[in-house]
Amino acid sequence: MDLSIIIPAYNEENRIVTTLEETFAYLDRRPYSSEVIVVSDGSTDDTRSVAKRLGQGHSVGFRVIEYHPNRGKGYAVRTGMREGSGNILMFMDADYSVPVEEMEKGWLLLRKGYDIAIGSRSLGGSHVLAHQNLARKFSARIYTMIQNRYLGISYRDTQCGFKMFIRSAAQALFYRQKLSSVIFDPEILWLAKGMGFRTGEFPVNWSHIGDSRIQYDSIKKSLFVFQELFKIKRLHRIN
Repeated sequence: MDLSIIIPAYNEENRIVTTLEETFAYLDRRPYSSEVIVVSDGSTDDTRSVAKRLGQGHSVGFRVIEYHPNRGKGYAVRTGMREGSGNILMFMDADYSVPVEEMEKGWLLLRKGYDIAIGSRSLGGSHVLAHQNLARKFSARIYTMIQNRYLGISYRDTQCGFKMFIRSAAQALFYRQKLSSVIFDPEILWLAKGMGFRTGEFPVNWSHIGDSRIQYDSIKKSLFVFQELFKIKRLHRIN
């Protein structure tokens, strides 16, 4: 298998329709072998049945993994990345905020010798077609500044849900991942730096999709993000 695409999903019976239709249409035209794995993270709606219906009649391999209860985006991505059989493994968000064809930019980086290619909304050449509100943009910048200083990394956008890995990097990193929350991205990138994997960034076309499954609409939820961030070094026993 050349490519595995992992799509974590929590109650995405509506938004995943466009995501899967566009992804299958794109992959059906590609000359390489591929598979799509939807990981339904404790969904209580019809995400599983809708995804299974959309997966029929394509040349692309397809699976739906579902478990209960909801465990978090990081847990869902880790589950899918461990199950994927591709030489390249990637994950993308179920809301289709980044079109699947953007992967070609990441693939170019991998062909140049990078082990990991991550989509970024903050690089020159990125096009943000629908913006987040100002409060969320400001809080994201503050978080990124603290995160990079704490972890000793320098990425301008770690939270864009569009990342690609060569198989050896994916196996090494996702089997070491500890966090199940949305803060798994910086954990993975921090581990990658420590293990000597080369990470490249590429610009993406990105749209803010309303009704996000991840909300930071209270002090408690915002504090949780930093609590998760500051767990990373402790969980891996590095001061």
